[in-house]
Amino acid sequence: MPLLDQMEEQIEFRHWDELIPDALGLIFSNLSLQEILTVIPSVCKSWRKAVTGPYCWQEVDIEEWSSRCQPHHLDRMLRMLITRSSGSLRKLCVSGLHNDSIFSFITENAGSLQTLRVRRSEMSDSVVERTAGRLSTITFLDLSYCGKIGAQALEAIGRHCKLLVTLCRNMHPLDAAGKLLQDDEANAIATTMPRLKRLEMAYHLISTGSVMNILASCPQLELLDLRGCWDVKLDSQLMKEKFPKLKVLGPFVMDYYEMDDWDDDCSDYSDNSEYLAWEFEMGDYDDYDIYDGMWHDDEGRFEELELRFYEGNGEEAGILGWPQSP
Repeated sequence: MPLLDQMEEQIEFRHWDELIPDALGLIFSNLSLQEILTVIPSVCKSWRKAVTGPYCWQEVDIEEWSSRCQPHHLDRMLRMLITRSSGSLRKLCVSGLHNDSIFSFITENAGSLQTLRVRRSEMSDSVVERTAGRLSTITFLDLSYCGKIGAQALEAIGRHCKLLVTLCRNMHPLDAAGKLLQDDEANAIATTMPRLKRLEMAYHLISTGSVMNILASCPQLELLDLRGCWDVKLDSQLMKEKFPKLKVLGPFVMDYYEMDDWDDDCSDYSDNSEYLAWEFEMGDYDDYDIYDGMWHDDEGRFEELELRFYEGNGEEAGILGWPQSP
């Protein structure tokens, strides 16, 4: 048989189930969360192994999904995915953490974490102070719209997160309405975060003096977002001369700053979401019905799907109805 024909035959009958888990995880990362959790595990054992192991969960971005799910669903989902990452989690993006317990759980598994985005979350100053030491590998942190934390939490983060180069601490315009100046967060940043290169503080109640304090303390700063910080008055000529590499946004708002994004996330946690209903069955979690109603189809009809995760030898695979590898 000619060599070209042999190569074509080998390509045609490639065994995708023989790819190493790392490669499968990279491929599956292009799929939606729902597809990874409900479709891929039922294809074959090697694919199931890839999605139940750490290979798909080194980067977890469920921010869009979490803004629409119910609080107890979010806690369960996070605990499952972070557990699957087996300490290899590098990036986590989620919206609306509802208690200190789940934030503490995240930090307990943050040994490799570099990017943490927890906007609109409700953890407290006290839990951040207690757990900030576990976030020492963080380089990017987004705490925007987290209304229950303040200067104490930021100071603790600054003391422990020495690799931090990006901090997002934007607030909603309504949070600033009718309130007095509060420079304590800005001063905490200036005192403890000298390596920052990007700082976002939109709609904060800060003064010109506290901003100048940040600029003096953070010499590597490349971008400073002050949109909506109405009390800040900066001399543009002085800024160009003294900080030629720094880009400053604001304080005047030239666009509709994240209002659409904020409104989209104001969910009443109704069961009438756009996702399909599904049910997890896995060894480490006993409440298998916890995910009922998590996803629905566009017409509001429930489609129940039970995932049975295989943990046995080859003979048992046939009994449980696993299909042949593709």
